[in-house]
Amino acid sequence: MRKLFLTFTAVILLLIYTQAAATPSPQINQEATAEATETVTVYPTPQPTPAERTREALEAYLGWTCPEEVRGGTLNIFNWAEYVGPFTIGDFQVLCDATVNFDVYASNEDMIARLRAGNPGYDIIVPSHFIINVMVNEGLLTPLNLDNIPNIANVTPELLNPDYDPDNQYTVPYQWGTVGIAYSTTRVAAPFVSWDDFWSYEGPVAWLEDQRAMLGIALNLLGYDPNSENPDEIAAARDYLIERSGNVVTIITGNSQQLLGSGEIDAAIDYNGNVFQLQAQCGCEDYAYVIPEEGANVWVDNVAIPVDAPNPRLAEAFIDYLLVPQVGADLSNWTAYATPNQTALDMGLIDPTMRENPAIYPDSEVLERTFFSEANPDTESLYADAWDAVKAALSR
Repeated sequence: MRKLFLTFTAVILLLIYTQAAATPSPQINQEATAEATETVTVYPTPQPTPAERTREALEAYLGWTCPEEVRGGTLNIFNWAEYVGPFTIGDFQVLCDATVNFDVYASNEDMIARLRAGNPGYDIIVPSHFIINVMVNEGLLTPLNLDNIPNIANVTPELLNPDYDPDNQYTVPYQWGTVGIAYSTTRVAAPFVSWDDFWSYEGPVAWLEDQRAMLGIALNLLGYDPNSENPDEIAAARDYLIERSGNVVTIITGNSQQLLGSGEIDAAIDYNGNVFQLQAQCGCEDYAYVIPEEGANVWVDNVAIPVDAPNPRLAEAFIDYLLVPQVGADLSNWTAYATPNQTALDMGLIDPTMRENPAIYPDSEVLERTFFSEANPDTESLYADAWDAVKAALSR
């Protein structure tokens, strides 16, 4: 776990410090060779957003052309809700003359349960890092042909070849972020600083339907490894959560936006991007997000192709499309999660207000307090049983 945590911390720091010198204009990197010549990498010049999103206009705008052999197909996507940009799907349909069907799930566990029963026809899924090893071991993922995904070169190098998927045999990073506390600044009198502030808060709150995040937080607060394999420690984390559940009115199976926005809850444990999406929807600053001082977990979501996908070649084209710098930037600028697309960062395509927000791109001090859940098929049932017990206790 320590190796994986240090690797991921280095990644985030790289994203922070390499972007510090970036500007919105195209960059040219020059390096003298041994023969005193120059090797020049020229990023595509960003084009004005097309007034009409025709294939020709989009090809010029994005610098990407759909492969002829995949055009006219149907792509079935199984993803989290609110997790694509406003043009992500529509532009791909135009570029590839494709039909795209979009279905959503509320948790990694829901997604994997559906696939375990037999893939009903999905071509694309977006699993979190900690579930990848489980899915590989169960034969639920199709190996990628990276020759069909040349834009993988745009990914931050340190985010490639992760421990949970060596050589990116099955996955490509999609977005990354943290789990912390989202809250209404108009209903919560004093800003949350610690997890104890949240557990003891006297108003209505919600927890997140994410067993590894929730139990990992409890394990960390108890002084245990957030990826503990010890049944007694996992049971202690279960009991820790149950004992602190008195203010919980629901467990979120999507995100906190609707409940926070309607006033049904004052605060929630949630993924960081959701609160910033809520801010954008209301055009206000009535909501905030904090990573508590004791720490929280960092996650990486990935795009993958499930086994028995009807159209894996079109799925690979879609993955390559997602890694186009402008597509990746538009996605992150909309979802308010951090991009793994280094070229998008280098080109200055990320909204500066997001790029400079430490709740989206945490600084080194915050990262020292985070942890990274590991994939471990051997402990999956322990965490699942503990989380089921927590939810059963809350329902009584």
